[in-house]
Amino acid sequence: MKYTILILVGLAGVKLFGQIPSVSSGKIVRLESFPSDYVNPRNVDVWLPANYDTGGAYAVLYMHDGQMLFDATKTWNGQEWKVDETVSRLLQEGRIRDCIVVGIWNDGEYRRSDYLPQKALGYLPDELSDSITRTMLMGAPRGDAYLKFLVTELKPFIDTRFSTRTDRINTFIMGSSMGGLISMYAICEYPEVFGGAACLSTHWFGAPLSWNKRVPEAYIKYLAEHLPDPAHHRLYFDYGTETLDKHYAPYQARADEVIRSAGYDDSHFMNRKYTGDAHTEAAWAGRLKVPVVFLLGRK
Repeated sequence: MKYTILILVGLAGVKLFGQIPSVSSGKIVRLESFPSDYVNPRNVDVWLPANYDTGGAYAVLYMHDGQMLFDATKTWNGQEWKVDETVSRLLQEGRIRDCIVVGIWNDGEYRRSDYLPQKALGYLPDELSDSITRTMLMGAPRGDAYLKFLVTELKPFIDTRFSTRTDRINTFIMGSSMGGLISMYAICEYPEVFGGAACLSTHWFGAPLSWNKRVPEAYIKYLAEHLPDPAHHRLYFDYGTETLDKHYAPYQARADEVIRSAGYDDSHFMNRKYTGDAHTEAAWAGRLKVPVVFLLGRK
């Protein structure tokens, strides 16, 4: 049975209160309306495992769309990733290292602006790039600003407030759909910060499917020129075969070619196809353990 924990802690510039997701194990610390010089303020939910100890040291998994991760009774579609259940079970089984999960809420109307790999627009004709920016990105891409928020504002706060391992080999990022795109972008733009990225049901179109198919090729060209050193990074991708996911296979295959050509072998790269899975939180919850173990598995 799930239970709700409300934690109130006074921290300069940050309020920790509000309606906290119920979790099956561990507890949630809510950073409400976390301030930023780069993006709009947003809630951040930090999940701490049941054995969390301030004297310990924990790897950190940063996840996008934070309001969808823990509690289906508080999501718009009644679904969740079941992060607390899955990570708790893997910890109890000794399959992954000690970790916490930082769920960064999306900003609603600016989600596409925040999650689109900004520099990939440079691989498109100016007319197409301008059209995407005007009609889809609320007038301006914000992917670079969003990553600056994560790396220069949120991560330092998390590392100060919680007992974390701050190095690259213990810092990971994960998301689905456009959250998959920005996770890929994050490890390419900040390879010194993130040691691994998991990109579930990556929305290679980054736009409605009716848009010009040069858009996914732009992301793949960006990826080819910015992949981090495979010796020090891990990449996970997956996709289903239903709803939006049924369109991804050819683009994921192209990305696989690029990643393999850059020297990634099976110990540093994984791509999984899940027959029958749709583009939903329920599907991602069902396979979450795979990328979590791939990124955080004990050596």
